[in-house]
Amino acid sequence: MLLLGLTGSIATGKSTVSSLLREPPYSLPIIDADLIARQVVEPGTPGYNAIVEHFLPTTPDLLLDAPGKPLNRPALGRRVFGAGEDRDRDRKKLNSIVHPAVRKEMYKQMVFAHLRGNWAVVLDVPLLFESGWERYCGTILVVGVSDPQIQIQRLRARDAHLTEEDARNRVSSQGDIREKAERCLRRGEGRGVVVWNDGGREELEKEVRRVMGEIREKSPAWWSFLLWACPPAAALAAGVSWYRMRGVQLAWEAEKRREKAKL
Repeated sequence: MLLLGLTGSIATGKSTVSSLLREPPYSLPIIDADLIARQVVEPGTPGYNAIVEHFLPTTPDLLLDAPGKPLNRPALGRRVFGAGEDRDRDRKKLNSIVHPAVRKEMYKQMVFAHLRGNWAVVLDVPLLFESGWERYCGTILVVGVSDPQIQIQRLRARDAHLTEEDARNRVSSQGDIREKAERCLRRGEGRGVVVWNDGGREELEKEVRRVMGEIREKSPAWWSFLLWACPPAAALAAGVSWYRMRGVQLAWEAEKRREKAKL
């Protein structure tokens, strides 16, 4: 089974691509890290309790006045998005609570998808590179835009309560999408593809058809069936892919360290 990593940045259209892949003619199972991240911090969960314990003393409006007292996401977002040491520290703390719970649920859903005989499963992860999921994916699809201002405009149109500064902070907190696109393509043909989403829905659908044709060609049905029918072969293939992509990841990180050292 192919692990197809889907990533992008806020307001680049990743969710739209995820919806397209869920529907015919692709009909792929989607493991949505954002959705899981919301589920693991619902009232009563260990994640919710840990967030309340850490952030409530310094964030009076952390909880909404509603049944169950769910998290006030805009208030929590103001604590963790943007520049500064305090926000960096708070963001790391929030990630340390949410990410392990998300990872556990994603592993469970991957196993279920494999047992059902799917030829591929989509790992919809906004911070795929940053969270280390890159090395586990046979192919990565990045949804990007050519100008961050497009993201800011889309984000404010979607979330009217955000100021220009709020939107800019949220966009910048996820890194430059153009850099993610470059990193994706470094993986090589068939292992990294980019969909540029500067236009409308029709153009995006055409781009998705194109890249999915390329991906399907690299992962034919007979190969998917072999891996499903023979778990040892699947384990070996996964190990080889992990080793190769780990090398690509390390090379990229080393190059970025050298670039920073020159500054």
